[in-house]
Amino acid sequence: MSRSDRQALSLPASALLAFAGGAALVLSFAPFGIYPAAVVSLALFYHALQGHRGRAAFGVGWLFGVGLFVFGVFWIRISLNEFGNMSAPVANTLMLLFVAAMALYYGLAAWLIQRLQPAETAPQWVGPLLIFPSVWVLLEWLRGWLFTGFPWLLAGNGQINPLPLLGAPLSGLAPVAGVFGLSLAVAFSAGLLWGALRWRGRARAGALIALAGLWLSAGLLQNVEWTRPHGAPLTATVVQGNVEQSLKWHPDGLLPTLEIYLSMTRESLGDDVIVWPETAIPDFLHEVDAALVAPLGERAREQGSEIVIGVPVMETPERYFNGLISIGSARGYYYKRHLVPFGEFLPFKAQLRPLIDWFEVPMSDFSRGAAERPLLQVGEHWVGASICYEDIFADEVRQALPEAAYLINVSNDAWFGDSLAPHQHLEFARLRAIENARALVRATNTGISAIIDHRGRVLGEIPSFVRGTYSAEIGPRAGATPFSRFGSLPVVVVAALMLLTGLWSGRRRSRG
Repeated sequence: MSRSDRQALSLPASALLAFAGGAALVLSFAPFGIYPAAVVSLALFYHALQGHRGRAAFGVGWLFGVGLFVFGVFWIRISLNEFGNMSAPVANTLMLLFVAAMALYYGLAAWLIQRLQPAETAPQWVGPLLIFPSVWVLLEWLRGWLFTGFPWLLAGNGQINPLPLLGAPLSGLAPVAGVFGLSLAVAFSAGLLWGALRWRGRARAGALIALAGLWLSAGLLQNVEWTRPHGAPLTATVVQGNVEQSLKWHPDGLLPTLEIYLSMTRESLGDDVIVWPETAIPDFLHEVDAALVAPLGERAREQGSEIVIGVPVMETPERYFNGLISIGSARGYYYKRHLVPFGEFLPFKAQLRPLIDWFEVPMSDFSRGAAERPLLQVGEHWVGASICYEDIFADEVRQALPEAAYLINVSNDAWFGDSLAPHQHLEFARLRAIENARALVRATNTGISAIIDHRGRVLGEIPSFVRGTYSAEIGPRAGATPFSRFGSLPVVVVAALMLLTGLWSGRRRSRG
């Protein structure tokens, strides 16, 4: 009987433990923010796999993924049912199919972890400290780009919310290694925690010392200033119109929507930067430019303000973009580059056209912006721009550095109602601010709009389903963090080397 077989639970018990572990990972993310839950969750995942191979291991891992996504992204059904013209049974079915598909990544991770387990004669730490964390991170990285990617609820995402007396030590790694570096630290910590609970004697003491050393070292990195102030502080204002999603695209709703944003903006003229949400103007730019946008730009220039507005921009009737424009001293444009499948563009359009006609999403056939880098000129500064869920792709946001003095994200999370989604999305935006050591101005249609400093701290926010503005002072910055310069590649290389080292160590000992 192998070492892992002696530690094994029955298959039903392992399946239940894995599902519970996946659900527990949700507690590490906003609005809960209990970041140690991530380490416990991954330790449960690893323990549930012990003694299971092949299909059994795959099934246990898949159930972990189901637990994570069914509790973490259940809000997908809201957009399908309440705003997408689908009945509740159909919306729930499609949501569960999505959950089942995304959970396959964790089934594959579990299968690989067990398939690559070292021989019985290998050191006991090879599995939990090399094989497990490396496979985990490589599969998360794969999830971040395969089929356009869905890097939502990565293990490292929730490590930035400080707890009383404890702070958030691992967040110090974010400017160095990004979100995947945080995930690697969480998975490695989970392996150490598992070892501390299962091993004896010096091995247990070594695991506890290593765990404490990792977290203390990461915490010390929080004191490093990776970038420097650059120019005078700016007064930034976010405008949250709180326009109900079901009315947003109704023809009779255009003028009332515009009046909402104009009236709140008039009160803020004179502030340096004023940001409206994604598609705040629910019509093409050319339809409202002469009557609204151009006059507003002149007024802003007179008052010394720059205004950034989310608005669709048509190039031809067959080619239009989810756009962001800046008006004031000059006009700049940014077109969304990373579109949402089925929501903003239709894969296999010829074959699936009836599906998008049934799923009634306005302007659901956007073209992809062609800019090489996500930069928008706002007054005298270049700004790192992102629209909606572009800000969950860390390696795309960092492409704006080092030129970007600060970051802007506009979004419309009204699609997901009063759920976990707006809280999770704000958390991911905060992580982008930390990774790049840049302030971030975030305006959303129904919340949560916020202004975030270069350390990821929320200076102030407008809660969900509240109409209003919020202003705060932000500091433009220069320079770049290690993550801004190199992205996620170093972490992927480290994970791959860990995996190769684990395989070599296990094989060498077994041959010896």
